[in-house]
Amino acid sequence: MCFQTHNTQAPWPAHSPPPATLPKASIVTVIQLAHVCALMGVVNFFVLTAVRRHLASQVAVQEKIVRALMIPLLIGDVMHLYVTLWALGDEKWDLARWTPMLWTTVLLGLTLMVPRVMWHLGIWRYMDSRDSLVREQEQEQSPPNVREKDGGRTL
Repeated sequence: MCFQTHNTQAPWPAHSPPPATLPKASIVTVIQLAHVCALMGVVNFFVLTAVRRHLASQVAVQEKIVRALMIPLLIGDVMHLYVTLWALGDEKWDLARWTPMLWTTVLLGLTLMVPRVMWHLGIWRYMDSRDSLVREQEQEQSPPNVREKDGGRTL
């Protein structure tokens, strides 16, 4: 598995086939990279779950903590795509020679990056700094009997 992952990361030159066996350093590096990727996923899951569970009533604080998580992840996404394309050199735009693993790497990187960019732009999400003002204006404009029925909250 490690051997296939290593050899399919980028197209090989025609005059130089991929190695038949990998050196131990390459195997260790690929396995370490897999563990780092898994660790990042686990950290994201637990941080986002804790923020949602324990800060549900503090939306502004929740947004600040998630932003602190999203900034390095977005920087990592951009750098990952940049370094991947940079490492391909002159072959980066020869899409016909891209391996399925390279396509997966780039497309998966984009599918992680695009929602993070959208989060920072406030697309399809609640932004306390923007949306709390709208909610307050709606509460002020609603009839008093609607506010009394639900304890002061708007429906």
